[in-house]
Amino acid sequence: MRTRVKICGFTRVDDAVAAAHAGVDAIGLVFYPPSPRHVGINQAISIVNALPAFTSVVALFVDEQEALIREVLSYVQVDCLQFHGDETPEQCRRYNKRYLKAIRMQDGIDVNQLAADYHDADGLLLDAYHPHAKGGTGSRFNWDLIPQRCTLPIILAGGLEVANARQAVQTVKPYALDVSSGVEADKGIKDAQKMRAFLKEVNQGDTIII
Repeated sequence: MRTRVKICGFTRVDDAVAAAHAGVDAIGLVFYPPSPRHVGINQAISIVNALPAFTSVVALFVDEQEALIREVLSYVQVDCLQFHGDETPEQCRRYNKRYLKAIRMQDGIDVNQLAADYHDADGLLLDAYHPHAKGGTGSRFNWDLIPQRCTLPIILAGGLEVANARQAVQTVKPYALDVSSGVEADKGIKDAQKMRAFLKEVNQGDTIII
């Protein structure tokens, strides 16, 4: 099976279009004001409208108010929601939209129990734990915490970059990789060469597994 790739944290139209043409499966838009990769609705509309066909759009929220999420959904063509805070299963599913639940990994986290709790999610996105940040830290967590089997697809995030993309595919064998800072020239500014190189490493990792 081919490992999918989502690149998250786009703030510029040209960067998102470059990612799509490089072959990324999904782009992530961050609707979380404290993040340096935060986008407003008008900015998001411009990015989404410029994308070619067959590129999915994921909207990321962190413990956001329902009214704001519904406002985004009313204006921006979103394929999937990503909840990166402490949202309950009920809070995630109230929009009748496909969703991912992000889990900040640390000792004691029971991934299989969370898969049962969020059983209708499209996948669990496993990211590094940080006491003061909710994703996008560029930190990697201990991949040994990931169970070998899970009832939900695993999307691996946290500290991914060109240098370890192939290793991530071969070691974890996730459904998808989610990268942000690892393919940037600066926060929120993507590097087209790094994006192409990351996708190439993932594809080569898949070939070796096969």
